[in-house]
Amino acid sequence: MALLLVINSVYIAIFPPQPLEPVAEIAYSQFKQELKNGHVAEVTLQGQNLNGIFATEISLTSDQVMNGQFEGERTFSRFHLTLPPVEDPELLPQLEQHQVKLQIKPEEDSSLLVNILVSLLPWVIIIGVWWYFIQKMRQGGGMPGNLLDKVGQSGARLYSREHSRVTFEDVAGLSEAKQELQEIIAFLKDPQKFARLGGKVPRGILLTGPPGTGKTLMARAVAGEAEVPFFSISASQFIEMFVGVGASRVRDLFTRAKKSAPSIIFVDELDAVGRARGTGLGGGHDEREQTLNQLLSELDGFDPHDEVIVLAATNRPDVLDAALLRPGRFDRQVVVERPDWRDRVKILEVHTREIPLAEDVDLELIAKGTPGMVGADLQSLANEAALIAAREDVDRVDMSHFERAKDRQLMGMERKLFMSEQEKRITAIHESGHALVARCLPHSDPVHKITIIPRGQALGVTQQLPEDDRYHFQRSYLLGRMAVMLGGRAAEKEFFGELSTGAQNDLKQVMDLAEKMVCQWGMSERLGAVSYPRGEEHPFLGRKLATEKTFSEKTAWIIDQEIEKLVTSSQHCAEAIIAGNRAALEALAQTLLEEESLDRQQFDAFLSEFSLVLPEDSCADMLRVSAEEPLSQKEDPPRED
Repeated sequence: MALLLVINSVYIAIFPPQPLEPVAEIAYSQFKQELKNGHVAEVTLQGQNLNGIFATEISLTSDQVMNGQFEGERTFSRFHLTLPPVEDPELLPQLEQHQVKLQIKPEEDSSLLVNILVSLLPWVIIIGVWWYFIQKMRQGGGMPGNLLDKVGQSGARLYSREHSRVTFEDVAGLSEAKQELQEIIAFLKDPQKFARLGGKVPRGILLTGPPGTGKTLMARAVAGEAEVPFFSISASQFIEMFVGVGASRVRDLFTRAKKSAPSIIFVDELDAVGRARGTGLGGGHDEREQTLNQLLSELDGFDPHDEVIVLAATNRPDVLDAALLRPGRFDRQVVVERPDWRDRVKILEVHTREIPLAEDVDLELIAKGTPGMVGADLQSLANEAALIAAREDVDRVDMSHFERAKDRQLMGMERKLFMSEQEKRITAIHESGHALVARCLPHSDPVHKITIIPRGQALGVTQQLPEDDRYHFQRSYLLGRMAVMLGGRAAEKEFFGELSTGAQNDLKQVMDLAEKMVCQWGMSERLGAVSYPRGEEHPFLGRKLATEKTFSEKTAWIIDQEIEKLVTSSQHCAEAIIAGNRAALEALAQTLLEEESLDRQQFDAFLSEFSLVLPEDSCADMLRVSAEEPLSQKEDPPRED
């Protein structure tokens, strides 16, 4: 019905109906009288033999009609009459005398049938379109309700070994995750092997880990290895504007999987539909909650599905509903963590299979210089190196291409920014301060590269790379890291006697790190081994919010004092190193102004000519964990009302 109304409205908009005007049917004698009195404005003659209508030898005929309009305002502004078969030679002179507008038209060819067809045209179009949709729905199954049934279909894609060319050989590293999934595939191929001792395979496996670590790639490998139907769908496909559609799609997905059992269902980005219910966070959504309820019922309801394995992936397991993670549903959680440098070598070998490499390319050296990178980052690194080599029109990708690609990923793309000599000198002093403090502190990561070429949002970058992957960060290392961040600011103050805005990002990182050390990692002896929810990131909004305080004003004051103490200690250490090595810093800044960039070998060779001084008194906290004074010796905090 809505479609009919739309089509009718469109027809009326294109062919608007003409307004009806009242027309008076008058006699010929009345017309003559009105003409004589000057009340006729215009007339239109229509019919046959009009060429000689005003000649005295031609008589008027009864098949000729006249339409006209009166002068002035009347009840009937228009009139109509049929001309009588009489001679009237005075008609034309009278029309000319009273300046009546005269039009002559031939007889209309339109008939009543044509008029009826024109008026019925919009309804013919409406009925035709409606009939077309009826026929389409009958072809789909007979009842108009099939249209709604198609809306409730899951839309999951079915894959097989022939469709997916990715196997476990294409997934480098992740040996524990591959072992878990290989057991699932083995169970589906030979259920009796596991069932003979009464064991049951887990019904659901949840892949968790940071973005880009290879969770979806692992699922594609399962599709390539499994010899059973593999249904893949994104959790966002369940969510629709209409309540009930998502639950219908979940039912349809599991119905299809049970018909094809044994089979595997893969749900990507499970957090789109599996967020915790009733928390008041993230907003309420009836459709999402009904979809989640249906998913919970299908995972572990009255209907068993022992031969249907559900595989899901998410990088936010902390926001999932507790009912999803209980035994009987997602029994196992497989953590897909960031790879270490050994796994990164294997990942680079996979992504450089089709890239011609030069002899100087050392994948192990590249892997050690990319800590924290995941599989997606390494794939992008190899692709970027190939693009750089292609732009230079060379036949092979060498080590310099990988270095430039790594610089672009870690430090950003080079910017062609005009800078004055004073601006360049400030940048060189700032970056030299970072590098010099990092070189003097024993627990600091080695300096990999220094540049004063603008990259990304920074005017200069000092890049540090650890010798190996780190999983624990000691207090002395964190304090040294803060001192390195403040080294640029200390160098500016030492050489120019004032500060600039170049340390804005450094100060932000220092405050974030100090706050975590005090509030989350218990690295303050004054507070002890406690954790306070201060400035934590909101799980849904992805930003820091002022959470409700779970501690007193006295504790908040102590937290502020401890953060300030850590920052001040790091600042004093950086200033002492800069003041004690002023000559080396000035020479390093001058070299940076000339070369613009220094790598690790050039940096180490340059500083080997200087005897660097490390003031142990000012940097004692960076060399060892110092004992802090007890709370009783501190000044009294403000009283609470």
